[in-house]
Amino acid sequence: MAVKGIVDVDIEHCKGCGICVVNCPTETLSLAKEVNGKGYNYAIMVRPDKCTGCTNCAVVCPDTVITVYRAKLT
Repeated sequence: MAVKGIVDVDIEHCKGCGICVVNCPTETLSLAKEVNGKGYNYAIMVRPDKCTGCTNCAVVCPDTVITVYRAKLT
């Protein structure tokens, strides 16, 4: 049974520290070139097809701005 993940980032509260990016085992996340209202590059999914929903990114986020959703693929 495969699992598909979706990472939802609260863009306006992300400070672009990059901790989630380096802790993503599938290299799904990256920092956007665009900035949020506070001037920070925020985390985005650049390879959504690779996300397994492991939640590493959400666990290590110091500001708890990441939510991970999982769906079972049949």
